[in-house]
Amino acid sequence: MPPPSDDHDRLAWRLTAILLKLNQGERVVPDELATEFGVHPRTIRRDLHERFAFLPLEKDINGLRMDAAYLGKLSFRDIERFAGLAGLRGLFPALDAQFFRELFDSRIQDTFSVHGHHFEDVKARAADFRLLQQAILNRHVVRFDYTKGDNHKTVDVHPYKLISHAGVWYLAATDAGTIKAYALGKISTISVLEPQFTPEQHLLDMLEEEDGIWLNEKKTEAVLTVAAPAAPYFRRRKLIAQQHIDKEMEDGGLIVSGKFAHPDQILPTVRHWIPHVRIVSPAAWQDLLETGLRNYLAGEQAC
Repeated sequence: MPPPSDDHDRLAWRLTAILLKLNQGERVVPDELATEFGVHPRTIRRDLHERFAFLPLEKDINGLRMDAAYLGKLSFRDIERFAGLAGLRGLFPALDAQFFRELFDSRIQDTFSVHGHHFEDVKARAADFRLLQQAILNRHVVRFDYTKGDNHKTVDVHPYKLISHAGVWYLAATDAGTIKAYALGKISTISVLEPQFTPEQHLLDMLEEEDGIWLNEKKTEAVLTVAAPAAPYFRRRKLIAQQHIDKEMEDGGLIVSGKFAHPDQILPTVRHWIPHVRIVSPAAWQDLLETGLRNYLAGEQAC
């Protein structure tokens, strides 16, 4: 299979392939990998020694391989996550190598979910990241101050996962049993409390499938038609929440479905792809989109 043309996709493709080799017990040789992936050997060495510095790699005169104790322990989903972490390390604060080794050894990747390729600078929040990370792993209640607009409150929550979405970090946590996403930039004065909690399995399952921050357990399925000019982009990566390609049309278009907590979760994406994407159901959401566009155009004419 040829590598993707997009630089970021090509990087993710290369890192995923290398991780698959290591997970399967293969010995990797930088010069051979450079030839395989069509890059300079220095690039491969940077992958192995910088991007994968947190992996327990053993070196000999013939190359590098994974510590035998870790072989086969990663699922393909795990590998995709680690490839993302390795390729987008700028997403994370300036944490030391020990942080990433803990991430690997303890499967701490389950405390994180990364969405999108741009990010806010949160280097100053390294201590908060570590505090929240440990609270998630150890299932401790967390207390913090949360400021949203003029509303300021202190909350005690059950933390589930740290999420990066569209460049912003959030804490997925339950408050009185309701799952919510708290923007890290609005959180202050974090303290980990002694009480522990038992996570709800249905919430863990939901977060495992979730690819955004609209953390609502009640989702509405929406079906979209995607015209041929936009179809390659939807085939290449998921552009909507829980995207699934239901049908490929003879004209090159697609029927695509996804699940959404609110119309505002999907409407901006459809607007972006006008005129190539249209909401088939719920029909009321397409009506809402068209009404908004008419109001916008009426406002423009009034100006």
